[in-house]
Amino acid sequence: MNLSTWLTSVRSALAQFASTEARLAATAALLAVAVLASLLVAPRVVSRVARELRERVISHPNVPAVIDEVTWMFPPTAVIRLLQGGVLAATSLALLVVWGFEEVAFGGAVILATLAPYLARAAVTLVLLAAAVVVIDLLESWLEDYASDSEQINEHQEGIVFRVLQLVVLLTVGLSTMAVWGVEIGGLLVGAGFLGIVVGMAARQTLGSLIAGFVLMFSRPFEIGDWVEIDGEEGIVSDITIVNTRLRNFDGEEIVFPNDRVTNATVTNRTRRGQLRLTVDVGVDYGTDLERAEEIAEAAIEGADMVAEVPSPKVLPATFDDSAVGLKVRFWIQNPSAPRRARARAAVVRAVKTAFDSEGIKIPYPQRELQGRAETGGFRVRRSEGAFEERPDRDGERVSKTIDD
Repeated sequence: MNLSTWLTSVRSALAQFASTEARLAATAALLAVAVLASLLVAPRVVSRVARELRERVISHPNVPAVIDEVTWMFPPTAVIRLLQGGVLAATSLALLVVWGFEEVAFGGAVILATLAPYLARAAVTLVLLAAAVVVIDLLESWLEDYASDSEQINEHQEGIVFRVLQLVVLLTVGLSTMAVWGVEIGGLLVGAGFLGIVVGMAARQTLGSLIAGFVLMFSRPFEIGDWVEIDGEEGIVSDITIVNTRLRNFDGEEIVFPNDRVTNATVTNRTRRGQLRLTVDVGVDYGTDLERAEEIAEAAIEGADMVAEVPSPKVLPATFDDSAVGLKVRFWIQNPSAPRRARARAAVVRAVKTAFDSEGIKIPYPQRELQGRAETGGFRVRRSEGAFEERPDRDGERVSKTIDD
């Protein structure tokens, strides 16, 4: 319907309001209806609907509590004010028509008709945002419940999974919002694809660390607080992110590993099993009764500080060294850590040294034995300075040569 046709229809309808008295009566009737609708009907209807919705739906045991938490986005007062604004706008247009300002009323109607789609899109956007808040809160609650009841996912994995799901929800809501507002998503996706290729080529190492972070999340070679050795560096895992892993070594330094390096390195976890076997080497004289030395060493370390009773300590002959027979003193500690390892080794060394001293078992110093060849007549050592070396001369007679220190 064009403007001239609309104006003709309005004028014919207003022929009955030609007099001022009729227009005043129509104005009074319109104002009465507007006041009644905006101040009495709208508040009661909205309050009644809100109360019924809360009592019958939101307060139901099967409805998540987060639904009640996001109702602040849709307060009844805002809905009442919106309805009152609509009544005021409609009444104003009607009054303009009654008093003969049809062109102005038509322009106002056109403006409202133009704004209506935007208002509807804004309302849909608000609903999408509320839905995103609800879904994210539900996912967080579900993950917390699942992690507390399951040993398959730890706190670090829970955080990463939640962030990924949160990103997916926000991305979905963002794309839906753009579609509601008429934004061309296809062009954006193509541009994002090219941008992704460029970023991927420029940040290969960073993307590799991101992928490695997900691999670490699911393979779980260690957790925060574990005592590990990674690529020759030893320390306590202080943080694990999508990009890197942080260790705090025993000198108070913090070591940062990119996750792609961690996945390609040899990782030793010393706390995973809750116990750790340690070894201390000790040598005894070749003249020592080995079985007796083993028994004395085992008895000595059984009562040492930090040494676990089960598995029991073992002492085994291991090597024939230059000056001694090497023994391997093997024992276990519980709840391993670097300080406990150091204290346990110190306690074992003290206990074995004390036991060997009290039993007269020697822990020898390095020794060397010199022996001359038989065809040269060997060596003859004198107590004064130097030593004699005897060897035959050209005539077969022996000559002596003094070797000074």
